[in-house]
Amino acid sequence: MASDFDLYRPSEEHEMLRDSVRALAEAKIAPHAAEVDEEARFPQEARDALVANDLHAVHVPEAFGGAGADALATVIVIEEVARVCGSSSLIPAVNKLGSLPVILSASEELKKRYLTPLAKGDAMFSYCLSEPDAGSDAGGMKTKAVRDGDHWVLDGVKRWITNAGVSDYYTVMAVTDAEKRTKGISAFVVEKDDPGVSFGAPEKKLGIKGSPTREVYLDNVRIPADRMIGAEGTGFATAMKTLDHTRITIAAQALGIAQGALDYAKGYVQERKQFGKPIGDFQGVQFMLADMAMKIEAARQLTYAAAARSERVAEGSEKEDLTFFGAAAKCYASDAAMEVTTDAVQLLGGYGYTRDYPVERMMRDAKITQIYEGTNQVQRIVMARNLP
Repeated sequence: MASDFDLYRPSEEHEMLRDSVRALAEAKIAPHAAEVDEEARFPQEARDALVANDLHAVHVPEAFGGAGADALATVIVIEEVARVCGSSSLIPAVNKLGSLPVILSASEELKKRYLTPLAKGDAMFSYCLSEPDAGSDAGGMKTKAVRDGDHWVLDGVKRWITNAGVSDYYTVMAVTDAEKRTKGISAFVVEKDDPGVSFGAPEKKLGIKGSPTREVYLDNVRIPADRMIGAEGTGFATAMKTLDHTRITIAAQALGIAQGALDYAKGYVQERKQFGKPIGDFQGVQFMLADMAMKIEAARQLTYAAAARSERVAEGSEKEDLTFFGAAAKCYASDAAMEVTTDAVQLLGGYGYTRDYPVERMMRDAKITQIYEGTNQVQRIVMARNLP
C-alpha cells in the first residue's frame, strides 16, 4: 500500500505560485471576507483580483487562452484563497467544476466557444447535476431534454447550484432516454441568457455565504444541438469522471480553510495571557495545536497525491486509481477541516464564538465541504467500491 501512495512534492514553480497567490489573497481578498460573509454578497473584489492575475481559471488549456496549469497548481490556488475566504475559493473551484465536462468530452469547436471567454475572465461556469429529488442519487434526475430538429428542448429544475445567477455558462445534465437510466443522460451547455432560463432566490446558508447557491429553472429552453457535450447518453459518465477530478478541489478548499484557522489560532494563543503567561505555553493547548497541524499535513499530502493522479489521468494514464484517491482526499480533508476549525474556535474561547474573529466563519464554511460534491458518507461508499 505504501508504495502506491507516491506522495507528491510541489516543485519550485508550485511554491512560487503559492507565495504569489497568498500575497494576493491577503492583500485583496482577506480584507473583504468578513463583510462578504456578513452581507451574504458575491465577492466581486476577489473575482476582480483573481481575473487581473489570471488565477480565476488556471486549469484552462493554453490552446484556449488559459494558463494550462496542472492539477496541483489548481489545488494550490484554491487552497491559498480558501485560507482567507472560503466563498472566494469557489470562483476558481467551480469554474473548473463547470467547465471540466467540456474539457473532457466536448468537441473542439465547443471547447473554443466556451473555454476561451472563461480563460479571459469574461465568463464563469457552473455545474448543474443535483435536483430536488436527485442528490446523492444523481442518476434519478428528472430534467429532460427532447430533440426537436436541430435543437434540444430542456425542461426541469436543478438545485444547489453554486454561483448560479452569477455564472454565464452552465453544464446541465438531462435525461434524453429515460429507459436507459444513467446511460440515457446527456450533458449540455446552457447559457444564462437563453430564453427560459431563470433562477430561484439565494439559499440562506450556514456558511460560504458569499457564493450564491440557487435553483436553476429550465422552462422550455431551446438550444442548438451542437451544444451537447460529447455523444448522446454519455453525460452521466462525463459527470462522474468530472467529480473524480474536482473532488480534489473541495479537498483543497477544506485544506485552505483549516490552515487559515490554525494560523489564526497559533497567533492568538501566543498573545492571549492567563495565569501570568501565554495560553500557548500550556501543554493542553500545545497538544491541540499539534493535533490540528498533524491532521492538516496528512490532508495536504493526501490531497497533493490525489492531484498528481488527476494530472496523470488527464495525460492519458489508465492505471491510476483516481476514483479512490479523489474520494479519499475530499473525505479526509473535509473531516479534518471541521475538526480543526472547531478546535480553533475552542482555543479562542468566548472570542472564537463571536464574529469579531474569523474562526467562527471558518468553522461554518468548513461544514459544507463534508456535504457537497458528494457527502462524506457517499465518499466512503465510493472508496469501499474502489479499494486500491
